[in-house]
Amino acid sequence: MRAVRYHEYGGPEVLRLEEVAVPEPATGQVLVEVEAIGSNAIDAVLRRGNTPWDRPLPGRLTGDVVGHVTALGPDTSGVAVGDRVAGLSEDAFAEYVVLDTDFIAPVPDHADAGEATMMSMTAPLALRLLEAGRIPAGGTVLIQSAAGTIGHLAVQLARSFDPAMIIGTASSAARLDFIRSLGAEAVDLTDPEWPAQVRKFAPEGVSTALDAVGGTVFDQSLDLVKPLGTMITYGGISGALPTIPASSLFGLRSVTGVSVMGWRLASPDGAREDVAEVIRRWQSGDLRPMVHATHPLADVVRIHETLDARTNLGRLIATP
Repeated sequence: MRAVRYHEYGGPEVLRLEEVAVPEPATGQVLVEVEAIGSNAIDAVLRRGNTPWDRPLPGRLTGDVVGHVTALGPDTSGVAVGDRVAGLSEDAFAEYVVLDTDFIAPVPDHADAGEATMMSMTAPLALRLLEAGRIPAGGTVLIQSAAGTIGHLAVQLARSFDPAMIIGTASSAARLDFIRSLGAEAVDLTDPEWPAQVRKFAPEGVSTALDAVGGTVFDQSLDLVKPLGTMITYGGISGALPTIPASSLFGLRSVTGVSVMGWRLASPDGAREDVAEVIRRWQSGDLRPMVHATHPLADVVRIHETLDARTNLGRLIATP
């Protein structure tokens, strides 16, 4: 089968489509013939290298996959050959992948495959970030990277917490317009004085802030959180993990780190409930996952060029 690999760190050009063996599902896993693959921004960071999370070469790309089950691992139950499912894979950009059955999401036959990629990990993560953020009714939510894959879902899901205002940041005019179309106030993150823009909307600070940028943006976001508010960190796509001096917390602010894997380990049932909840909202029309563009697997370089440029509105999809 064909799968994407990179044998050195660097720009999108290091990505190669190679012939590799079809993986074999182990106990509790299924083999899936891939229909659509949702890309993750963190993989562009990992591909460049020199990060706190560098992985051994050859590198593989993670992603959320939609496809049909073609084989079951030994003693695997709860799913059948032929089922259409979505799930997170550590080696997603391939024609076949293995998925753990514990957290796969069922996908209706009529559903759009690109949208469905967001039901297994990205939408549940967006929901969990907001839950962990302890948003009070009538509060104000700041969402960094609000036009991206997770951010645009978080903006929509935040409405159910009855906030007075949702503020989203982005770094281009098109992305800012996209955020406004989702019903949030938009702030230009390329403006050195962007925190002052947030203060215009929320003079007393924000109740909850969600950040996966890290570095200086995290520090500035934490400064915007009001007393008794919550700062959520869930990544560092700038390549710089947040560091938090204790003095930043003396104003009764809380900082919580969230990851999908951490939540699945801490509360497997809760993680499965999150998957079921976002699927319910998607099927009811309350949640509208946005697909920016779809490219053939052979054009993975174009996907990563867009990720590097940070111009996607919603998610980028690959198809075998």
